[in-house]
Amino acid sequence: MLHLPKKMLYALEAVVDIAFNARPDPVQSKEITKRQGIPLRYLEQVMQQLVHGGILKGVRGPRGGYRLARERRRITAGDVIRVISAAEAEEDAQIFTSDIGQNVVGPLWHEAQACLLSELDSVTLEDLCQRAVEKGEVEAPSDASHFEI
Repeated sequence: MLHLPKKMLYALEAVVDIAFNARPDPVQSKEITKRQGIPLRYLEQVMQQLVHGGILKGVRGPRGGYRLARERRRITAGDVIRVISAAEAEEDAQIFTSDIGQNVVGPLWHEAQACLLSELDSVTLEDLCQRAVEKGEVEAPSDASHFEI
């Protein structure tokens, strides 16, 4: 079975957590670690990549933390995965060293990744938040708006 790297899964968990909890104050990394069990050392790296990738906005100060950079209906799971995978793209270029690897297996792998990303692009953070509510993982917010500028 194909598995996404932990870093990508942690990124998705953290972004969904922020989508629910960044109101009225930004969410701090230590709060996400406490709620989701994501190791802080991984989480900080992931959060910085997501800020640089335009998924999150970092807020400085003693009550600082992270917020979504866009409305949750405008961020897809594919967007999150692309940001995290961009940091690891250089390593992937080195994997296939033989002719068969470069000309046969490599293209197959890239096609499979494109299919996966296409599927992930069809799922927004809003969809993931709705799934979390339906599964009883979180309570639905009383306020219908989920984005602050």
